Amino acid sequence: MFYYLYLALHEHFRLLNLFRYITFRTAYASLTALFLALVLGPWLIRKLKEFQVGQYIRSDGPQSHHAKAGTPTMGGVLIILCVVVPTLLWADLRNVFVWLVLAVTLAFAGIGFWDDYQKMQRRQSLGLTARSKFLLQILVSFIFGMSLVFLSARAVYSTTLTFPFFKRFRPDFLISALLNNVWTYPLAFLPFLVLVIVVLVGSSNAVNLTDGLDGLAIGCVIISASALTVLTYVAGHAVLADYLDLEHLPRVAELTIFCGAMVGASLGFLWYNAYPAEIFMGDVGSLALGGAIATVAVIIKQELLLPFIGGIFVVEALSVILQVGSYKLRRKRVFKMAPLHHHFELLGWKESKIITRFWIVALVFALFALTTLKLR
Repeated sequence: MFYYLYLALHEHFRLLNLFRYITFRTAYASLTALFLALVLGPWLIRKLKEFQVGQYIRSDGPQSHHAKAGTPTMGGVLIILCVVVPTLLWADLRNVFVWLVLAVTLAFAGIGFWDDYQKMQRRQSLGLTARSKFLLQILVSFIFGMSLVFLSARAVYSTTLTFPFFKRFRPDFLISALLNNVWTYPLAFLPFLVLVIVVLVGSSNAVNLTDGLDGLAIGCVIISASALTVLTYVAGHAVLADYLDLEHLPRVAELTIFCGAMVGASLGFLWYNAYPAEIFMGDVGSLALGGAIATVAVIIKQELLLPFIGGIFVVEALSVILQVGSYKLRRKRVFKMAPLHHHFELLGWKESKIITRFWIVALVFALFALTTLKLR
């Protein structure tokens, strides 16, 4: 919205020329998101308490968590609002990627909202069935993937895959489509769609699994979103992309504003979600944030770097996979409890210590992801 103000009046008001700079708009999108979260947070917490939208604690979890029962949940609504509004205010809304990211984020938020609502209705910690949740996530991811295929056919998006540490190895998923054979074309983009679905569904659920301690998931989101802000800016900057030998994607530069808004909104939410939490994000927040992070990574061609950008999320998800797989195959557990943060709780670690140390590890992962820009 403000970008249109610049387009219309910058010739008359030279100060508005600041609005054409991505860095300026990203900074103010982040500050706007932070301000909205801090201002609206107390109001939302009060309203959720009035409507008795409280957290239900799983019966087989650590006993210390039962004291958190009744804490307002579905705080992800605040995060999403504080991401979407600043993005609409500060981004160039003529950019198709801005709308794609917003659409996917809202779609995953909708799935999470439905899941949280089911929990409230049933008054237990189980909402949608795993099957229903996965099918809905796959559907959203498939539609997003098909949108990128459509854009690639119009030379707006590239389906080449960027490998960390390798400068020249950039395979194209749609290379067989160059044969212009109507029968082989659907098979040409099938691997790309599978990759998109795996990345989005995996990231969304990984963030959801990490959201088990006060401030843990949102703190890791801040770190991952900050790294994505840098990566997105570099991908959209001609000089930096050329210097670092990255594929220059000029149209994705506007997503830097979305990432900045995500950082600001997450910081604002952490103010109220820090230990001891006054509000939980719920699935409406965790699924949306995981989907948003993955969507940006796919668009800027860093989907293979995502395991490092969101390293803690991957570790948490792998701990669940190992635990379930080991128990089904050997009838033995690898951890005292999964996800991994619960394992450390049962070892006697204080919640605040687990959160802080996981944040440190998440930061190390993110910094390593940024170093790969040069290690190529």
